[in-house]
Amino acid sequence: MDGFQTKTPKRPNLDYPHGDVRPGLAEAIKVAPGIEWVSMPLPFSLKFINLWLIDDGDSWTIVDTGMPLKETRDAWKALLDTRVTPEKPLKRVMVTHMHPDHVGCAGWLCYKYGAELWMSRLEYTTCRMLVSDTGREAPQAGIDFYRRAGWNDAQIDNYKERFGGFGRGVSQMPDSFRRLADGDTLQMAGETWEVVMGNGHSPEHSCLYSPALSVVISGDQLLPRISSNVSVHPTEPEADPLLDWMMSCEKLLAHLPENVLVLPAHNEPFRGAHARLRHLIDGHETALSRLKGRMHKGPLTVMDTFTSLFGRAIQPDEVGMASGEAIAHLNCMIHRGEVVRIAGEDGVDRYALA
Repeated sequence: MDGFQTKTPKRPNLDYPHGDVRPGLAEAIKVAPGIEWVSMPLPFSLKFINLWLIDDGDSWTIVDTGMPLKETRDAWKALLDTRVTPEKPLKRVMVTHMHPDHVGCAGWLCYKYGAELWMSRLEYTTCRMLVSDTGREAPQAGIDFYRRAGWNDAQIDNYKERFGGFGRGVSQMPDSFRRLADGDTLQMAGETWEVVMGNGHSPEHSCLYSPALSVVISGDQLLPRISSNVSVHPTEPEADPLLDWMMSCEKLLAHLPENVLVLPAHNEPFRGAHARLRHLIDGHETALSRLKGRMHKGPLTVMDTFTSLFGRAIQPDEVGMASGEAIAHLNCMIHRGEVVRIAGEDGVDRYALA
């Protein structure tokens, strides 16, 4: 293992100005001038998502929306019915990216309150594309992709059964939207905000940064305690999203001040963006080093990489995300010229040092 970084980088000490307090259902906590923190429940291991209600003076903006659960819709109605009036309408629903916990209620909110949807073009079109898979059978390209990753028959059958489920987590999307593009500026909470795009976790993820307030709404692009999933999917099997992700972290490092208040989609608001971004980059580089170290003992399948990447056994319901993230690391090493992919006679790909 000589020459490989294998020690996990030490987690940085971050400042959490609100401690471990979070708003209850249908409650809001003011975190900056004109910005209220809302928390909605999620039906999976991440129990909550942070959403942001913005006072624009003559109107309201929502950033990210939660999943279209009855309790989430009821909570939004309770929050908005005391705020939204004909004189002060809900004008915009902004979505950082197209994952259902962020975009799920966007259509419902837009239709109910007559609001305009704002999001990046790739996130909007990708969301519409995935929703259109509802009711389709799993494509052969996807089955072949996971066979090459070493999935067994039961795992393939589960993929077939679950395929097309994305649309069940998204309310009907508006048929038009306002595009957010990298470098755009917009007025929100009485200040100018900049759009800073990131990639890797999703196609074209929007972060919103206010220099005057020293606040960034970071979505899933910068989280304090967990690392966002970075995966290769069957639709683009040769992609290198891990490089995109690390370059996005470098971009945020260059763009954000160290003392910026980060409003993330999960966990709690924090300060210490630079230390956390460096920790995220170093963590992935360490994972790549571990994989290279293991390959000195022989080629690996995708399934062989899990212990090195995640440091624990992967549960059956985690195999999909774990496989996508493992392939992202392996593809990154292929693009760097460090690793080659070898097609096995059993139909399973193996990865070896170049």
